[in-house]
Amino acid sequence: MATGKILFTAVFSALTLNAAFADNSAENKKEEKKESRLTFGGYGEAAYSRNFFSDNYLRYTDAKNYTGESHGRFDLPHVVFYVGYDFGKGWSLGSEIEFEHGGTESAVEIEEEEAGEYESEIERGGEVALEQFWIQKSFCKEFNIKMGHIIVPVGGTNQHHMPTEFFGVYRPKGENTIMPCTWHETGISLWGQAGKWRYEAMLLPGLDSDRFNRMNWIQGGAGSPYEFKIANAMAGAFRVDNYSIKGLRLSVSGYIGNSFSNTLSRSKKEKFKNVKGTVAIGAFDFGYNDHNWIVRGNFDYGHLSDAQLISEYNMGMSSNSPSPKQAVASDAIAAGIEAGYDLFSQFEKTRAKDQKFYIFGRYDYYDSMHKTSGLKYEYCGRNRIAAGINYFPMKQIVIKGEYSIGLLKDIYNNEPAISLGIAYAGFFTR
Repeated sequence: MATGKILFTAVFSALTLNAAFADNSAENKKEEKKESRLTFGGYGEAAYSRNFFSDNYLRYTDAKNYTGESHGRFDLPHVVFYVGYDFGKGWSLGSEIEFEHGGTESAVEIEEEEAGEYESEIERGGEVALEQFWIQKSFCKEFNIKMGHIIVPVGGTNQHHMPTEFFGVYRPKGENTIMPCTWHETGISLWGQAGKWRYEAMLLPGLDSDRFNRMNWIQGGAGSPYEFKIANAMAGAFRVDNYSIKGLRLSVSGYIGNSFSNTLSRSKKEKFKNVKGTVAIGAFDFGYNDHNWIVRGNFDYGHLSDAQLISEYNMGMSSNSPSPKQAVASDAIAAGIEAGYDLFSQFEKTRAKDQKFYIFGRYDYYDSMHKTSGLKYEYCGRNRIAAGINYFPMKQIVIKGEYSIGLLKDIYNNEPAISLGIAYAGFFTR
């Protein structure tokens, strides 16, 4: 992965920094064509999968009765449009709106006229989200302040989540299982780059422990079923990237914040009085892009304090609440590595056209119930192996094909699949 190939938000920031600190002399203005202050772009994915396993919700609890089944799915995992604008004098704006799985028409609210019950109306599946909306003040390359709705820079997938930045048809399974991907929150961020180092520190609202669950650990706690985001508890996140070695990026990131006090259903019972539900996540990821190879990897480990009490509380919630009402683990883990080689690099004709054809392999291990004091739920932990191709007819477009298999414990059925996809990522210009 090249040094400059980072998340589009960083591209927005780089563009606005260049505009803010460019030479504005009258002579240069006459000689050079003035660049537009407006930036417009996006990314999107269309995918098809044939899954050679059952999609019945009982496939894990009664595995022997769901062998030899298969199902197929078309999907639009993510379609995103973004707009950036340079106001001048170091002020800039960035925004993204994301359509997941084709959009949605749904809402959850508390009906006060009906004894405070939760009520939902759903006409169509999917999700529409304002993934980013921020205003930034750039003082210099080394120091910038960003305020608004921002990507949380924890883990490799959140920071590098565009479809041209991973080989699989879908985002890497491990991080995409135990953490929100893409994780976006309203907050304030300080960031900058000095030499071969880039840093970011962010203050944001905590997660909501009501919606933690066994299959996705704390992932559901980032969103909100309400028309607002609860902010009774605050959290912090950080990321540091190093680019000292040509073609190599090394990154560490982390998150910490309380979650049990950040809900609408806080209990007054004595046994829950001192429960904090502190979520702590540490992550390492890297990307290498040189000598016709791309290699990427990640390791993420998360801990939730008071997990047993939170599980007990959530499982006792009202049946009409938006909580999954499931147990949650005290620890979750995700590790993965992928490598791809550009076969077209060996042919002069395709090199001249800047086309690329990667053959790749990927391995993941992840477990959303890595450590728990209750039931283990062995099906939550698995190995996954994938291999396939990525064809880039041009830099902004990729066509993908992949065979994968999820390897579970012997008492469950393995989960093989074939997936095909096409995606784009880039800026739109006249």
